[in-house]
Amino acid sequence: MLKIERQSFILHQVNLHNKVLSTDLSKQMKVSDDTIRRDIQQLSEEGRVIKFHGGALSPSFHNTHASSNDVYAYHQKKIIAQKAVKLIKNGMFVLTTGGTTIIEMARALPQDLHATFISGSIPALAEYILHPNINVISIGDKISKDSKITVGSDAISRIKELKVDLCILGVSAINLENGVSDNDWEIVQVKRAMIEASQKVVCLTISEKINSRQPFQVCEIKKIDTLITELSPDDALLEPYEHTGINLI
Repeated sequence: MLKIERQSFILHQVNLHNKVLSTDLSKQMKVSDDTIRRDIQQLSEEGRVIKFHGGALSPSFHNTHASSNDVYAYHQKKIIAQKAVKLIKNGMFVLTTGGTTIIEMARALPQDLHATFISGSIPALAEYILHPNINVISIGDKISKDSKITVGSDAISRIKELKVDLCILGVSAINLENGVSDNDWEIVQVKRAMIEASQKVVCLTISEKINSRQPFQVCEIKKIDTLITELSPDDALLEPYEHTGINLI
């Protein structure tokens, strides 16, 4: 694979999943770890990714002040956000993860909504506190600098004390066989706790992530109550998911 092809693949994976690991890229492209590290280093120097030890981050995911032009699949995520807010009713307690789609959902919340939002995502919390009529609860104290979300035993312990109406998850990857998956072990543990603490689980994902997989399983497909994409619910891509009993929006 040529250098330009490798770097194009890396950029697409970073934009799609927000965060990628060098070891995963090495396996996917069948090249050495050193080759991947050099490619990421060059992309980082060009400002196209943010390098961290072991992989790369999307600049728009890491930069909470990124413009809409910098957010991958921005228009699709905006559609998903508009659909998601319709599920949130007055008086609800809502647990959310982070990510660019969650940020768009936070910005789309109706001004007259009275609800409580609970999250460990620093960018999401920053959006929620701007809302005039919602209560905001932060969980945990150890922050993952890469993902800007609280992780660790304290966050998980606090989540386990909750019983909320909705858990709204930003999704890194989803397929029928492995359910929802991610590439960050600490964040996976937090997401698992969130799912168990919630009466209903809602997953938000652009359709490009449908039928993809990351190394660590978050939950089986049967744990998901509602799946929201930018597509029409009767789109052929979603038909197998409808057969599992998931509510498609």
